[in-house]
Amino acid sequence: MFTGLIEEIGNIKSLSTSNQGCVLVVGCKKILDGIKLGDSICVNGVCQTVTSFGADFITTELSNETINVTNFKSVKSGQKVNLERAMTLAKRLDGHLVNGHVDCTARFLTCVDDGFSKNYSFEIGKDYAKYVAHKGSITVNGVSLTVSKIDKNVFSVAVIPTTLKDTNLYELKIGDFVNIETDIIAKYVENFLLLNNNTSKIDKNLLEMNGFL
Repeated sequence: MFTGLIEEIGNIKSLSTSNQGCVLVVGCKKILDGIKLGDSICVNGVCQTVTSFGADFITTELSNETINVTNFKSVKSGQKVNLERAMTLAKRLDGHLVNGHVDCTARFLTCVDDGFSKNYSFEIGKDYAKYVAHKGSITVNGVSLTVSKIDKNVFSVAVIPTTLKDTNLYELKIGDFVNIETDIIAKYVENFLLLNNNTSKIDKNLLEMNGFL
């Protein structure tokens, strides 16, 4: 489990792709503190397992499923990635609860200055737009953000200078794809309603009446 607060910007040192998946070597420093084999590291929003590490790198293995769902299908050597170690129960929970289980990718559309912040807009698949709520939490490339606006399947987030400085979002170019993890609560609510459609007293109308949708 993660928080979406990026600890370090790493870089892809190398990647080796085969029909079995991809072996990724990520250059890093800060997240190596206390690291051990088998630890979970969030790389650009994707929960990955450390298979080896050295003085300035970690190695992970990506399954074909992970490659197909995320923007790792187009990742290149030298590319910067957001890194976060798994949270502990001894720390404050800033950001929001992030699983590191990416739902889909979204296409970067525009960036507009808005005072101290910049409004970043993304186009998400229509099947996933239903999980994005105004003022709800969303994870973009592993970064915990708040949805400031949504219009059909286009959503916007306000990114402050500190977040830009501490993440790889500042490197985005129009048309780039980012990894998206929607809020886990929305998915569980939908699943509950689908499984209990014939017996549950909770339905869409009830949720709307009480301000949940």
